[in-house]
Amino acid sequence: MSLVEDNMLEPTENVFLQRLRQFRASPLAVLGIVMLVIILMLAVFAPIISPQNPYDLLQLDIMDGRLPPGSESYGGVPYLLGTDSQGRDILSGILYGLRTSLLVGVLSAVAAAVIGTSTGLFAAYTGGRIEALLMRLVDLQLSFPTILMALMMLAVLGKGVQNVVIALIIAEWATYARTVRSTALVEREKEYVEAARSLRLPGWRILFRHLLPNCLAPVIVIATMQVARAIGLEATLSFLGLGASVTEPSLGMLIANGYQYLLTGYYWISFFPGIALLLTIVAINLVGDRLRDILNPRNL
Repeated sequence: MSLVEDNMLEPTENVFLQRLRQFRASPLAVLGIVMLVIILMLAVFAPIISPQNPYDLLQLDIMDGRLPPGSESYGGVPYLLGTDSQGRDILSGILYGLRTSLLVGVLSAVAAAVIGTSTGLFAAYTGGRIEALLMRLVDLQLSFPTILMALMMLAVLGKGVQNVVIALIIAEWATYARTVRSTALVEREKEYVEAARSLRLPGWRILFRHLLPNCLAPVIVIATMQVARAIGLEATLSFLGLGASVTEPSLGMLIANGYQYLLTGYYWISFFPGIALLLTIVAINLVGDRLRDILNPRNL
């Protein structure tokens, strides 16, 4: 029995090692994963390594407002990246903002992937009127720009990080549904699906045990790119005043806080959060681009 299992697992392990070597062959992809790991570590350990909690009013002093990078507070606390108009440390704000931005990106991408993938699989497997109805709903969804759909949802739901996540899920699930449905249509005509049907296996088992594993490659690529896109959209919505509230840490909110001071010389309030946002999106996109190349069906 163990010999059979080893023989079944060996091709999978070989494919995994091959994909890993392909990933490591790209210096940009390796750079992206290193950057992403550093960013994740900074976000996870933000409460430990941050000089202050920028959203704890007891730690703020209005006399420390708009201090330039490299300054010290009146209490002797160093502010490497300066402070904003409320006396909040920019570095601490970035670290806490990364936590929120990454959380929004990952949660919205994962939830949209689950909903969209399930919808696409179900539509492809059932066919007929149900498939037509679901695909018309997907087409209607995709006819609206993502940012417009998110704005419409936030106009109904209101501000707040959790509402931003919900809005992004609603705005993005259709992309997964269309992609998975197209892949599943090809897979359902193959012999292994016909064999599963002839054995009278339950529909849910055919969907999630047989069809789903063969549709995961495009889902992984889309989800990776979606995380970066969601982070950018959250920053845009927060900058417009429709995303995170002023009491919630967010890179977009940090950029918005300093926008009115750009022309008065206090560039650092928006500049450093903007750099952090840019580096985060670039790191995720570098990884996503390489995954897209590796998981391309033409390269499999």
